[in-house]
Amino acid sequence: MFRSRIPVHEYEKFTSQFNPVKFNADQWVAVAKNAGMKYITITSKHHDGFAMFGSKASAYNVVDATPFHHDPLKDLAAACQRAGLRLCFYYSQTQDWHEPDGVGNDWDWPDESKKNFQRYYDDKVIPQVRELLTNYGPIGLIWFDTPRNITRQQSQQLADLVHQLQPMCLVSGRVGNNLGDYDSAGDNQISVGKVQRPWETPVTMNDTWGFRKDDHNWKSAQVLIRQFATTLSRGGNYLLNVGPTLEGVRPKASNAWQKSESGRRRTENRSTPRRRVHSPMNCHGA
Repeated sequence: MFRSRIPVHEYEKFTSQFNPVKFNADQWVAVAKNAGMKYITITSKHHDGFAMFGSKASAYNVVDATPFHHDPLKDLAAACQRAGLRLCFYYSQTQDWHEPDGVGNDWDWPDESKKNFQRYYDDKVIPQVRELLTNYGPIGLIWFDTPRNITRQQSQQLADLVHQLQPMCLVSGRVGNNLGDYDSAGDNQISVGKVQRPWETPVTMNDTWGFRKDDHNWKSAQVLIRQFATTLSRGGNYLLNVGPTLEGVRPKASNAWQKSESGRRRTENRSTPRRRVHSPMNCHGA
């Protein structure tokens, strides 16, 4: 959406194509658990503003705006509880290309002086984060992202909200203003300098976070295992991303690492509709 500058009214049409009828939460959880992963993180809302859960704060969500009319996060929450894995959520708190007051969409709303980020923050971010923390049982982590111009007060409010509603839930370093519970390296960054506290790095299996049918540059099992071992040896956590297809299944090429006995690692999950993907689901694990 961002790179192609797709207008919101055009991008919204892709929701009619999103129907992940083959999504099986128990299978996803089984794959993660068999690989030695301790938790799954699914993208609840990415930068395009689409929520992969039923939300009263915005009708632009998988239940109200797609033919699926179902909340896959509830299925995943139940599957994680049955298997003893922790469920975590990715949530883009600052960038939201669907909202006039969100950060990032300068093609539909180029006049920055008319934007009221606090209004977007109060009307969408806080209510949706509250929904995630109260509707899906115990949550292990809220993986915030790209803080951009979020103020220290706003970052603190988010961190406080998480800890108030779920005291055992972690807040990612990307909540902004150094207020997270741990540090986050850059995307696909394996080498880091001296670190002062626990840290992690999010890694793609090919060159894209969401599913993209023309991206065939998959990392080999050897490369992934080497990255995992390097990150672990430096005290970090390796967050491996998988972008499901439009129907909610893993691309076959993403399963190669599972064939290696050395491929035991932790994983997270993400989800959101993309221009060339036409699929809102993304999953990571660790």
